[in-house]
Amino acid sequence: MVRVSAIVPNWNGAVLLRSVLVCLRNQTQPIDEVIVVDNGSTDESVSVAEGLGARVIRLNRNEGFAKAVNEGVRAAAGEWLVILNNDVEIGEDWLDKLLSESQGCNAWFASGKLLQFDRPGVLDGAWDALCRGACAWRCGHARNDGPPWDTQRSIRFASFTALLARTELFRLVGSLDETFESYLEDVDFGIRCAIRGYSGVYVPNAVARHRGSATLGRWHRGTVRRISRNQLLLVAKHFPKGWIVRFGWPVLVSQVLWGLLALRHRTGLAYLAGKIDALRIFRGVRGRSQHDSAISAILHESEAEIRELQQQTGYDLYWRVYFALT
Repeated sequence: MVRVSAIVPNWNGAVLLRSVLVCLRNQTQPIDEVIVVDNGSTDESVSVAEGLGARVIRLNRNEGFAKAVNEGVRAAAGEWLVILNNDVEIGEDWLDKLLSESQGCNAWFASGKLLQFDRPGVLDGAWDALCRGACAWRCGHARNDGPPWDTQRSIRFASFTALLARTELFRLVGSLDETFESYLEDVDFGIRCAIRGYSGVYVPNAVARHRGSATLGRWHRGTVRRISRNQLLLVAKHFPKGWIVRFGWPVLVSQVLWGLLALRHRTGLAYLAGKIDALRIFRGVRGRSQHDSAISAILHESEAEIRELQQQTGYDLYWRVYFALT
């Protein structure tokens, strides 16, 4: 029997924690330990977690999602790791199906179909993809559930919202980059996996529901600032030498369009603050990657995947304009 550890990062999510911990306890595939990494909560999170049998790692303050996951991974004893946001509810056979398919195709990680909590016929997302402009798409987001999302497939990027991964993968690829704090740290991890040839599997019949940005909100100023910063950190860390010539135009188009979205949601100043944050540390982050040919291929192939799925399921305005201009 394989040993499985579950890790739930949490910050002031006492109301949400009860639900996700009960889901973990009710899995048909036994989970050997549940670890809640608490980012300095001031609510009843710790007592709720301990009351439901979870082991709690307490951080003194909110140090972000990446730090919390890393602490959980270091403490975990299992061969496999379940990583769940505190606002996710998984079906009773979710882990059983992910584990079975991962072992069957020798995948390093796996994700299932993630539905919106209040609209169960609509996807929150399936897997992730990244364009040449350093913007990621949660594939299937806001699409009606249906045939395009019902086929098992190999994937490069999986959201850490609800993930199964081999513990060994973190030893081979490294921990989540805590510079990212929260948001796009999973895309950075996925790039490192893809460069080294470690792929995952999307298992559509492993179904979960996600409330989505329950801690701060999707267009909260803090969320927008971090995403805006981390988009440029992906460029700094992974884009190849001479990226301005090779990818400068897609990056400019992608980032300006995302800024317009932020402006529409009245978070334009947070968007600008994030870009300034990134530029301050850009040079220090730059140059870590030495896989120019690999990352170029990954970007082109992942963007082609976005285009194909958009054509198949209907274009979002953002992607319609991006592809028209690039």
